[in-house]
Amino acid sequence: MSDVIRFVPPGRLLMADIPGRTLDADTAQFLQQHQIRAVCLFRKNLGTEDEIRTLVADLRRTLGPQALIAMDQEGGSVVRATSLPQAPGAMALGAVDDAVLARGVGAAVARGLRHLGVNWNFAPVLDVNSNPANPVIAERSFGADPDRVTRLALAWLQGSQAEGVACCIKHFPGHGDTHQDSHHALPVVDKSLAELEALELRPFRALSAYAPSLMTAHIVYPQLDAERPATLSPTLLSGLLRSLMGYRGVVITDALMMKALHQRWGHARAAVLALQAGADMPLAQGSRDDQLAALQAIDQAQRDGTLDPVRLHAAQARLDALATQYPATPSDYAAVQRHEDDMLMHAAWARSLCTVGDARPPRRDQPLRVVTQASVASDGVSEAGLAVEAVFELFSGFADVQHIAVPDLAAIDNATLRGANDRQVLLAGNHRTRYAHPGLRPDLHLPLWNPYQVADVAAPALVPWGHADGALAAVKGWLEGRADAPGRSPVPLEPHP
Repeated sequence: MSDVIRFVPPGRLLMADIPGRTLDADTAQFLQQHQIRAVCLFRKNLGTEDEIRTLVADLRRTLGPQALIAMDQEGGSVVRATSLPQAPGAMALGAVDDAVLARGVGAAVARGLRHLGVNWNFAPVLDVNSNPANPVIAERSFGADPDRVTRLALAWLQGSQAEGVACCIKHFPGHGDTHQDSHHALPVVDKSLAELEALELRPFRALSAYAPSLMTAHIVYPQLDAERPATLSPTLLSGLLRSLMGYRGVVITDALMMKALHQRWGHARAAVLALQAGADMPLAQGSRDDQLAALQAIDQAQRDGTLDPVRLHAAQARLDALATQYPATPSDYAAVQRHEDDMLMHAAWARSLCTVGDARPPRRDQPLRVVTQASVASDGVSEAGLAVEAVFELFSGFADVQHIAVPDLAAIDNATLRGANDRQVLLAGNHRTRYAHPGLRPDLHLPLWNPYQVADVAAPALVPWGHADGALAAVKGWLEGRADAPGRSPVPLEPHP
């Protein structure tokens, strides 16, 4: 094979990150110079829908006809295009446990993305959330039962792909049993292959024939590979995923900038190691210098023989096929269809509403004390927490409400919570962090983000699984006695004794 044939332009194998809400000339030149075909968009890139459509059109012209333009639009707390109909997250759908609904939500999410010109969605999450202390998956999972996760994720995926948007199942081989966030640390899951096969791998095996792409986890599984996380492990990617499971779709890494990888291997070395391990595309989110280092490292690894040219050509062919099957061509989003999708999302949120313990709405004339956090910034993965004004608006129909906004709800104690009066106390958790003082005793608990906060609070709870518009409408209806809570929790939830 000649050098010309052997060489794969590194940019054909790399997903880039761009600054800002417009495609500036310098960035466009960088993308074209390096023949980059794939870009992932984050909140920093997204303005109005018209601005997003303009940005995507500019990207498609720059990246070429086989452009891959990706986004995390899971629903719930992990969405990027927030102006589209707000989908329930996976655990909300798990609380309904209706595959027809899950398929409809997946299709509606895809219609919104197609309208923008986005052709690759990093969803659905296949992680089986078996660890209540999980700081990064939690309500992003369909639940603790692998069969439910499989059934609902497959329906969601089929709905999306029927509307022309490629899905990406994640995070292989499973991020549900971690107590660390790989954005900040390198988690370890000390399980045997047999244990993984019994739980984490079951949804991945079941969906491997349907999913055109898969995202890796930055997690070490020491009984399979003691040295490298799954993203960099030939044992897990080439061995388990490709050889034993027979997966033939695109394998993309989670972001190389996450501390689990970046602090130990850096962009350049991690990009090469991931490709050696069996990945097809490193996700090189980060600075221009980091992206350039990754491109140069892939180039040099080809020249010195560190990277197998046959494998890289196979990776390029898989990416070509994905882009051909799911073109980044924007579509119309008729007002009638958009309205129907929005109503579907609201209905799904309402059906997911769940009570834990003997939760009952307060009387409308009962003096209330509502305690929440003053503000909750985005953590870079999820969107920002519910604004304090929106929390207090939930109680606009009540006659006498004392609103308390504290700087850090995670650190609150019972003295601060209850104050020096006999009002009925409602704790509204608009942040994701678990509470530092288990045994808090409000009269009613509203975990508006992380359902596992139920275990920290000695009170009945109303669980909405998120704080999108549909979730808030359902919560307000229940508080005012106008709506039921028909959902059933897909994970064990018990209030603190």
